[in-house]
Amino acid sequence: MNRLTTPQGTFELARFPEHPRDPFQAWDAADTYLLQELADPETGPVDLSGTVAVVGDRWGALATALAAHRPVQIGDSYLGRRATLANLARNGLDRDAVGLLSSRDTPPDRIDVLLVRVPKSLAFLEDQLHRVAPAVHADTVVIGTGMVKEIHTSTLKLFERIIGPTRTSLAVRKARLIFATPDPALPRTPSPWPYRYELPADVGPASGRTVVNHAGIFCADRLDIGTRFFLKHLPTRGGAARIVDLGCGNGVLGLSAALADPGAHITFVDESYGAVASAEETFRAGAPDGAEADFLVGDGLTDLAPGSVDLVLNNPPFHSHLATTDATARAMFTGARTALRQGGELWVVGNRHLSYHTHLRRIFGNCTTVAGDPKFVVLRAVKR
Repeated sequence: MNRLTTPQGTFELARFPEHPRDPFQAWDAADTYLLQELADPETGPVDLSGTVAVVGDRWGALATALAAHRPVQIGDSYLGRRATLANLARNGLDRDAVGLLSSRDTPPDRIDVLLVRVPKSLAFLEDQLHRVAPAVHADTVVIGTGMVKEIHTSTLKLFERIIGPTRTSLAVRKARLIFATPDPALPRTPSPWPYRYELPADVGPASGRTVVNHAGIFCADRLDIGTRFFLKHLPTRGGAARIVDLGCGNGVLGLSAALADPGAHITFVDESYGAVASAEETFRAGAPDGAEADFLVGDGLTDLAPGSVDLVLNNPPFHSHLATTDATARAMFTGARTALRQGGELWVVGNRHLSYHTHLRRIFGNCTTVAGDPKFVVLRAVKR
C-alpha cells in the first residue's frame, strides 16, 4: 500500500488485487503532477464544479483524490475499477462518489473538465478521444498526463486532430502534462475502431475466419506470433467439454476450440472490457451454428465454480502497463488449477525465456512440453 500526498489530501492507495509484497505503486509522478496542476494557485485552480471525466485512471488514484468533485471514471480495466472501489473504501469515501464507466459505455453528454491518463496503446487513446470528443465544448478544460516515455509526437498529434490545439508542459520528475484547447470547428468523426482482419490459412480450424479487435487489444492489426504458434498445437477434447479462453484478448483461441469441438461450451474471460467485446464479436462472426459460449469481464477465473472446467487455454501477458512481471501469469495458473476438475488440463503458450514451466510444476506438480520453437513453447499441466 502507498501513501499519496496531494493538494487534495493524503490517501492510502493500493493496486488490485492487493499483495503484501507488491513492488509497484498505485500511482506515479504523472498522477501527482496532474493533481498539483489542478490546484496550482499560480495558474489558478481549475474549476471542478461541473462534470469531471477521468479517462484511463489506472488504479483509481486520480478518482480517489478527486472524489469530492464526484468525477466520472472511464476505463477499460476491471482490475482498475476494483482498485478504485477498494481505494475509495479504505479512505472512507463514498463508493457512489465516483461514476464508473467502462470503455464500451456511452460517455457523459457534457464534459467540463477532461483528464486523460495517457495509455500505453496509441490506438486506445485515439478511440477514447473520439468517444468523448462530442461531449467536449469550447470551455472544457482538457489536460492529459503521462510519463515522458509515454508521450510522443504521435500522442500530441492525436489530441490536436481530435480535440484542438495542443501544447505540453515542462517535464517534472520524468512526467509531463498535455494541454489541449477544444476547437468546436473540428469535425466530430467516428472512431476507426474496431479493426477487422482475416486469419491466415495455416492456423487450424479458425483459418480464414474474421477477427474483431477493439482499440487497445494486444497486436490489434494482425495475429501475434505467439498465438499463431499456439493455434497450430491446440488440443481437441471432443464431447461436451467446458473450455475456458483465459485472458482471451480477441478470442481467437476460444473460437478455434469451438470450431475443433462443436459440442464444447466456451467461456471467454478477460479483465479488459474491450477484449471481451472483441472476443464476443469474433465468436459471433466465426463460430459454428449452435455453438455455446459466455463472456466474462473479471479477475481471472474467480467467477467460475471450482472443479467445473475441463480445459483452460492461456496466453498470459507479461506486462502490467509498463512494468514487466510474471505475477499475472502466476495468478492465472493458480486460478486455473482451482477451476479445473481432476484430470483437467491447462495449456499455456509463452516466450521460452519466461520459464513458465517452473511455476507450473510448483502449482500443478507437473508440466510437459507439447511443442516449441526457438522463441515460444507450448506447455501442458494436468490437475491430479
